[in-house]
Amino acid sequence: MSVQSKAAEQFARQLFKLSVVDGAVSPNQVTGVLQYIEAHKPSNVVLVLKAYKRLIAAELSRSAAVIEHAGPISESIQNAIGSALTAKLKRPITTTVKANPQLLAGIRVKIGDDVFESSVASQLTSLAENA
Repeated sequence: MSVQSKAAEQFARQLFKLSVVDGAVSPNQVTGVLQYIEAHKPSNVVLVLKAYKRLIAAELSRSAAVIEHAGPISESIQNAIGSALTAKLKRPITTTVKANPQLLAGIRVKIGDDVFESSVASQLTSLAENA
C-alpha cells in the first residue's frame, strides 16, 4: 500500500468516526462530511471517498438484517426478531423480509456476513452430509 493510499485510508477512517452517532451511521453527519470534502478537496480525494464509502457500506450492512422466510411472516415476528438482534448485538438493527421458498419451512437471518438459520432445508442438508 502506498503512502498516499495509507493517508487516504486514515483520513477516511477519521471521517467515518465522525459519521457514527450512538452506534449508528447518521445521515446528517454523512451529509456534513461530504460537504466538508467538497469544500476542502483533500489530496487524493477519490481514494478518500472510495475508502469512506467502503467503511460506511460495511457499517450499514452490520446494522441491516434480511429475514428470509418460506411461509408467511407477521410484522410482529419481524419486530420481535429485530428487537432480539438489537439486544443481542448491542446496536440498532433494522429488518427487512424476503420470501425464499427454497427454505421449505423456517427462517434465515443475514446480518452482514453472519447467517442465522433454522429451516427444514438446512436440517435436511445437515442430515445428508452426516449420513
